[in-house]
Amino acid sequence: MKVRYNSPTVLTFTLISAVVLILSQTLLRGLNQQWFAVPGKGSFNPALIRSWFTLLSHVIGHADWNHLLSNFAFILLIGPILEEAYGSVQLLLMLVLTSLVTGILNVLLFPSSLMGASGIVFMMILLASFTNFSKGEIPLTFILVLVIYLGREIYNSFNYNNISEFAHIVGGFCGSLFGFFRPARKRT
Repeated sequence: MKVRYNSPTVLTFTLISAVVLILSQTLLRGLNQQWFAVPGKGSFNPALIRSWFTLLSHVIGHADWNHLLSNFAFILLIGPILEEAYGSVQLLLMLVLTSLVTGILNVLLFPSSLMGASGIVFMMILLASFTNFSKGEIPLTFILVLVIYLGREIYNSFNYNNISEFAHIVGGFCGSLFGFFRPARKRT
């Protein structure tokens, strides 16, 4: 038996995030905050290339190993299924668009910086409920996942914590839109 790089988009995303965390905790302290956390409202400087870069790169940065592992446990579980259903390029495009939307909205609406792939996790969770979607139907699994996951995030958003429920909600919304407007390709 040989090991196969079966999900290039998901595995590459995972490896890059792990390398960035290793570097930020060893050789390049502060790397995460400078290059892999999108600034909050009032802190975005359009004159800096770094500010524009972080609109996308914030999903790669993680505060610590627990943060990274909790996100990538879901990404590594759900991501390969989605990559098979939608294709590597389509899934990469969905990751980029979700990152960009959450980054831009964070800069426009919230004073705190944003870091981590939890918005991507919620995008994948909601998108996964659409993998057997047919035109003219809404899967019951989608409705239940929407109520359970996003309902919990809306409820939790009223508590003060260090978690961006906003990114979870936006990621879930993006996953819902992708699933509704870009159904998984049919297997032959």
